[in-house]
Amino acid sequence: MKVIIAEKRDQGLTIASPFQIKKHDGFVEILPNELFPKGAYVTWAIGHLFQLLPPEKYRSEWKKWSLDTLPIIPDTFRYEVERGKAKQFQTIKQLLMKKEVTEIIHAGDAGREGELIIRNIIQMCGVKKPMKRLWLSSLTKKAIYEGFQRLLDETETRPLYEEAYARSCADWLVGMNASRAYSLLMQQKGIKDVFSVGRVQTPTLALIVKREKEIAEFRSEPFWEVVATFNIEGKRYVGKWHQDGETRVKEKMMAEKIAAFCREKTATVKDVLTERKTFLPPLLFNLSSLQATANQRYKFSPQKTLDVLQQLYQKGFVSYPRSDSQYVTQGEAETFPDVLHKLSQISEYRELIPKTIPSILHNKRYVNEKKVTDHYAIIPTEQVPNVSKLSPDEQKIYDLVARRLIAAHYPPAVFDYTTIFTLVDGRAEFVTKGKQQIEEGWRKVIHAQQEEEEVPHVRKGETGVVQSVNVKEGKTEPPKRYTEGQLITLMKTAGKYVENEELEKILKKTEGLGTEATRASIITLLKERKYIVVKNNQVYATDKGKVLIEAIGEQILASPEMTAKWEQRLSEIGEGKASAATFIEQAKKLATKVVQDAIMRANEWDFSKFDTQSIRRKKKATGTRVGSCPLCDGTIVDKGDFYGCSHYAKNGCRFTISKTILGKTISQANMKKLLKEGETNVIKGFKKGDKTFDAKLQWRDNQLRFVIETDQ
Repeated sequence: MKVIIAEKRDQGLTIASPFQIKKHDGFVEILPNELFPKGAYVTWAIGHLFQLLPPEKYRSEWKKWSLDTLPIIPDTFRYEVERGKAKQFQTIKQLLMKKEVTEIIHAGDAGREGELIIRNIIQMCGVKKPMKRLWLSSLTKKAIYEGFQRLLDETETRPLYEEAYARSCADWLVGMNASRAYSLLMQQKGIKDVFSVGRVQTPTLALIVKREKEIAEFRSEPFWEVVATFNIEGKRYVGKWHQDGETRVKEKMMAEKIAAFCREKTATVKDVLTERKTFLPPLLFNLSSLQATANQRYKFSPQKTLDVLQQLYQKGFVSYPRSDSQYVTQGEAETFPDVLHKLSQISEYRELIPKTIPSILHNKRYVNEKKVTDHYAIIPTEQVPNVSKLSPDEQKIYDLVARRLIAAHYPPAVFDYTTIFTLVDGRAEFVTKGKQQIEEGWRKVIHAQQEEEEVPHVRKGETGVVQSVNVKEGKTEPPKRYTEGQLITLMKTAGKYVENEELEKILKKTEGLGTEATRASIITLLKERKYIVVKNNQVYATDKGKVLIEAIGEQILASPEMTAKWEQRLSEIGEGKASAATFIEQAKKLATKVVQDAIMRANEWDFSKFDTQSIRRKKKATGTRVGSCPLCDGTIVDKGDFYGCSHYAKNGCRFTISKTILGKTISQANMKKLLKEGETNVIKGFKKGDKTFDAKLQWRDNQLRFVIETDQ
């Protein structure tokens, strides 16, 4: 028999779904069939079953936070079972130890973390039996069955385990040492809080603080523009006065003089320039481009997009969510006509599917084996859902993915961009810009953003009059704060923010902060650590975040470029091109340098421009269990300032609810009721602005909602 180990219970059950099964406690048994003549056992981890030992488990003197004990560098790294997960570990171990079990099938997520989770379990069990790797990019029954038919040899993915192991050790070294060093040194300055510092989170925070500083230092200046409306032989359009390409006038008096000169004067079309531009359909989605689009369109946080996408993946409706590729292989492209045919049966897409579906099998913009990494682009699978039965959030994300695939089968969109130069009384020149759609193409499927105004068709030499002219006052504006979606793109480009989604010319393979799979969790972590807040989808750095980056200064910890190089080296380990042991040794040296740099710079710290009084240690977590997690099989516990899942950072679960909502404390009793029954008792006195209201809190469609009780 064989033992198949999945990463989570839901995935384990999905992997077993093509077969007849018998359920047991902590595993299911696949009954004998053509693929498994002797049957098989399917069991699962609960995310990470193991964690690296805390410092005090290596040496007792490392338990106390003290600068004298830094840096903390273990000779070798060891693991221990996570609290509350010993039972499932014993279940897996007993299955692996069975004499009739002759082979292990590693069925963790198809990425480096999945590789680490399952291999750690097998190593900690001390079992050495032959192992194969199930590598899936979708969880349809067909894909699962075919995956079992073409299992990989475990040596093919072993380097990914080495990569993940190196990353976890490096993050432990940098995080443990830097966090203790900066927290202890901050305490000497009277700031009594814990400062979490990390290899990826800190340079990401530095980018946000840098933008905050640019905004704070920006000095707005007034300007004026002269705007005229022209009537050229009955055709009206608006233009701005310009000189040497600049439309802004620095002095109000000069702008008013220009306007006065132009009033009721003759206007002549000096020139008309038209440029035709062709826009190809957008690339297919990878995770970061989908997160950026969902944030722009629906204001979804990157983590929310990933969570919803994961739900769709586990239901078999979309391909693997953590993909960093925007291309597919010919094998996937061959399924597109069938997928589009099924989509055409859904009312939402019926009018969007071309009547004759063109093949994109040989279109390298989408089908390019060389640009497919471990996974292909995020696409709808042939298992097309009944869209009306999806949750509202699932409908939105599925719609984005489906429309991208449909758009790929459309011709380009074509626009004419027109610039009109108008001369008033032979002296004052005005410029008018606009565009006109010539061919709708793929824009029929993906709605365009706000367009420039269309301009009338005028010819060089035509004349008319200035119908009206006025002066408009404006002022220069500071750089805008990043949205969460833009922050994802910023992390991917290691600090070089680029609006254009097609980044392949700018990016090398993995030069960025974090990976597709981790960027959303890093942003979530920065929120939870109180380093950033998000208001109206704008990311703000808090004083706590600013203080930390001020303290770190230009040191290596705040360098996006250095962290991007580290991520590149990790990728090379995953490809078998670099040594994990060498990387960990470099991380040990970095941890030592980080501590030394912090101690040397501490005397120069000046936080007088920040509100350090607002930075204080969070309320102590009670650890009280208040119910089951609605997003996974974890437990919700009281963590002090908020209620959170015990599986945070273990299986990717991000369920959190603040203890204080609109001025009201959410009691443990109400939290228990919410998790058990779906809503709280009526809570009186929520405050929003000047208004006060009473309401229940309700958990529905993976969102927290207010239910306001009306008077009887």
